[in-house]
Amino acid sequence: MLQHLHDFPKQCQKAWQKALKFDLPGDYTKVNRAIILGMGGSAIGGELVRCLTLLENRLPTWVHRGYDSPPFLNKNTLLIASSYSGNTEETLSSFAESLKIPSKKLVLTKGGKLKELAEKEGIPVFLIDYEAPPRAAFPHSFISLLGIFHKLGLLEDKSADLKEAMQVLNKLSAELVESTPLASNPAKQLATKLSGKLAVIYGAGILSEVAQRWKTQLNENSKAWAFYEVFPELDHNAVVGYEFPPEIRERILVVLLHSSLLHPRISIRYRLTVEIITKAGVSYELVEATGESPLAQMMSLVLLGDYVSFYLAILNSVDPTPVASIDYLKSRLAAF
Repeated sequence: MLQHLHDFPKQCQKAWQKALKFDLPGDYTKVNRAIILGMGGSAIGGELVRCLTLLENRLPTWVHRGYDSPPFLNKNTLLIASSYSGNTEETLSSFAESLKIPSKKLVLTKGGKLKELAEKEGIPVFLIDYEAPPRAAFPHSFISLLGIFHKLGLLEDKSADLKEAMQVLNKLSAELVESTPLASNPAKQLATKLSGKLAVIYGAGILSEVAQRWKTQLNENSKAWAFYEVFPELDHNAVVGYEFPPEIRERILVVLLHSSLLHPRISIRYRLTVEIITKAGVSYELVEATGESPLAQMMSLVLLGDYVSFYLAILNSVDPTPVASIDYLKSRLAAF
């Protein structure tokens, strides 16, 4: 897992270059919506792409998690099935159902049944050639999608943003690697504070799904309880729920992921929410994104969160790579 963290910036660059060289039918540019099928580590890349399309207000995009065919599917829809293994049962089921409805389809995978089905139907397949647990293949599930959207003209030119993001990631990597001591390593510092705590991650806007990424990485890598919530919605309910049970307060750490690009009123909400958290006797950490572009800021916090989850796994004395409970679920589901 540590090697995958070391490879993160390089794999982002590799995924981008491969996506730009990937040929797609010319009519794939003529769509008015995009739907991405996926689960877990293969879905989060679609969620981040969705956040970027929202900023540009030009292409409705959403992620469909489930067994059924997604709604509103038609000939003007770009449907992308994303499954690293190619054997994710929900994605396979949804994709098979969607074959009944005309649309512009694409598969993003390393192989498996999804690749076989797509090739049988003559559907383009973008092959991931990186060996990793699905969650550690994030550069390929996100940056590959970003490159495809960029190439099809479904997003504004992201070349400059990616260049900046790579500079941010390379600089940040040097600060987060295991050879950087605790005193100057923000990932080790935050993991230490999270040790023995229940993590609740807050995000907003472009960091909403980054907060979800933190939550899932803490679950899968650190084998830890973690939850996430999103501004401004959490200010309409969560802030009232800090009182009971009182013994929980000292066992929680709220991590607020903040971006300088958020709506000014949202930033005020962060400040006021911190006041309420402090008054309730709950610990918190405010984490700022780095970089200028939305892409750089999102990627900086994804990488930080991944390292935090790795170091917390070490503090928990567990190997971050295996996911025994998920393997158990899959084997039991197979029995049915």
